[in-house]
Amino acid sequence: MRRRNSAGRLKRVFLGGIVTGAAAGIIFTVLTAYGIISSKEKAYEEQITKLTDENEKLTLQANKRQAAHDNTGLLASDEDGWMLALVNEEHPMEDTSYVPAQMTEVESERSVDTRIAEALEEMLDDAAAEGLSMYVASAYRSFEQQQTVFNATMQDWIGQGYSPLAAYDETKKSVAVPGTSEHATGLAVDIIASEYEALDDQQGDTDEQKWLMEHCWEYGFILRYPPEKADVTGIIYEPWHYRYVGKDAAKEITEQDITLEEYLGQ
Repeated sequence: MRRRNSAGRLKRVFLGGIVTGAAAGIIFTVLTAYGIISSKEKAYEEQITKLTDENEKLTLQANKRQAAHDNTGLLASDEDGWMLALVNEEHPMEDTSYVPAQMTEVESERSVDTRIAEALEEMLDDAAAEGLSMYVASAYRSFEQQQTVFNATMQDWIGQGYSPLAAYDETKKSVAVPGTSEHATGLAVDIIASEYEALDDQQGDTDEQKWLMEHCWEYGFILRYPPEKADVTGIIYEPWHYRYVGKDAAKEITEQDITLEEYLGQ
């Protein structure tokens, strides 16, 4: 009787061992399979991340090329990169009759492309909250308006004794030739301190401009014509001229201490 009981117990232990071993084997197999799947998923996710990064880089490169060679086409679209449109003497407006599809008035008779209005107003409001007083002196300008400004400035130089040709050369150092002005994009604004309204280098010494130069990138703006960059931009130092380029580009341009031309590789 005892032998039978012992034999039964041994049988149950043996069968239990088989069952336990089988269960362990199943668990091990499942865990191993899960590990393989997880490993494959991780590799797949890494590939997707890499492809996404590469796609973003290629998209940025394409936007940069279009920004320089089809500025009004880019401005008129809702495609990524519209804020990077490059306008200068070497890259004039493709269409001098361009007008932003929608504009928002930010000061009396001062309007900007509606797409940048919120960021501009937020920047000005935050500056005011810091006790600073400034206003937008100039925003969007049509080709005809730019022509009026350019001609008036040129006449001032002629009045000082400069020849028409010399007056033209002096004028274009501070006023863009009609058709090459960023003001025509609706993305550029001239902001000046209320207590100092002169458009000269000392404008940059005001508390308002110091704050803007330090914080404008946080809102997607850059100081468009910084000091010692006239050889790149074609325009002398203008501590009042700010341009919207989007937060990502503004951050990179500011951190690298470069101009929009250099950022776009132009």
